Amino acid sequence: MKRIDLHYVILIGMGTGFLTGILMHLYGDPESSAFTTAVWCFDLLGKDLFIGGLKMIIAPLIFASIVTGVTSLPNMREIGAVGVKTFAYYFVTTCIAVCIGMAAVLVIQPGASDAARNVREHRAETLREYREAYQSQTGRDPAAPENRADFLAFAAKRDGQEIAATDFQSQYGVMQSAEAMGPGELLRQSLLLPVLSNPFTSLSGSPPNSLGIIFFALLTGIACLAVGTPAQPVADFFKAFNAVMMTITLWLMRLAPVCIGCIIASMIATLGVDALKSLLWYCMTVVGGIGVHICALLSLVLVVGRMSPFRFLRGIRDAWLIAFTTTSSAATLPLTIHCTTKELKVSPKVANFTLPVGATVNMDGTALYEGVAIIFLLQMYGGLDDVPTALTGAKLFIIFVTAVFASIGAAAVPSAGLITMAIVASSVGLPLHYIFIIYAVDHLLDMFRTSTNVMGDMVGAVIVNRLEGDRLGE
Repeated sequence: MKRIDLHYVILIGMGTGFLTGILMHLYGDPESSAFTTAVWCFDLLGKDLFIGGLKMIIAPLIFASIVTGVTSLPNMREIGAVGVKTFAYYFVTTCIAVCIGMAAVLVIQPGASDAARNVREHRAETLREYREAYQSQTGRDPAAPENRADFLAFAAKRDGQEIAATDFQSQYGVMQSAEAMGPGELLRQSLLLPVLSNPFTSLSGSPPNSLGIIFFALLTGIACLAVGTPAQPVADFFKAFNAVMMTITLWLMRLAPVCIGCIIASMIATLGVDALKSLLWYCMTVVGGIGVHICALLSLVLVVGRMSPFRFLRGIRDAWLIAFTTTSSAATLPLTIHCTTKELKVSPKVANFTLPVGATVNMDGTALYEGVAIIFLLQMYGGLDDVPTALTGAKLFIIFVTAVFASIGAAAVPSAGLITMAIVASSVGLPLHYIFIIYAVDHLLDMFRTSTNVMGDMVGAVIVNRLEGDRLGE
């Protein structure tokens, strides 16, 4: 029998998982032991076994692949050439993604839809109840200028108490700690300190400190080149170790169809599709913006990378599907490297450098998503008691800058963009609790933005490989 390609089997697994989840959501009893046992089994196979197995090999794979990539370059000059082109591409495409997202949300205006106005009215009624409660408890007028700060603190406390009673509590706590960070502190906490951390701590962390691993791996590879022949055994060791890690990756991929089906089944069975109804226009704006950005990436592949977009899409489909379902560019990294080198024929010298770095700092989909989300929330809630922010040109510029830097600081794990979004929200005065409303569809949109992140990394590898091909002797 002819062997069925992995991506077709994964699609079959996704479809089976979707149908199973729909049937469980429509006809199952969430309180029954059979339902909870089924969801537990799905999570065990999908989230624990499959995603856990991929995360297990992330840290050693990043370290080995970068050292291998650096030591395989002809000389020190090539490290600078590849590095400059890689980081220039990542910065430019991230800025493009934010601009596309902001343009989409300003044109479509999802925050002005009928459904959004209904949500706004509900919030306005809640604030009226807060004003009455505040006046009843304190005897002070909440509308008076001298009482405004105290009333806002009272309202925020009430919102915090309500949110604490929901399943958003764990996310809210992490986001609350990030809310106070400005762009400068974000760079310090998310870039400088992780880079200079203990490499063994970086490797053993959960999740691993990717930036620390990348920086120390770069130093190790550069030092091997500087030492020369005496360091060749070290370079050979990492080359062999990298091959071992890729073999383990291929073993894990054999489990992908079943495990991904379990992930889809668990999500649909517990959440259903009702979450999309109240945020339909918002979801369409995010997905539409991502679609435009994908077209821009494919144009870069054709014009700069000199590769047919159809060939490119065929080559990335396995990694794209894994990214779409696991919502983790870090967990997808092993297969991303495999598809880029084997299917797209990118030199391992380039792929082993650009892709691990891209999985950490190149988050096009996340940057686009954060810009859309914050503007959407300001469109819907702007002008209420605790959201006096108007969408001025200055505010839009602040959203642009902070979305770019927050996406760089986002971890390559599921829903990381929801946490870093707190930084973008605080930069324009949007209270943290308003992010709660988009939590219901965050996982769905995380699928689209993560797969876009991975696609952007692979586009970068193709472009850098094209520009550096002659230098590298490929």
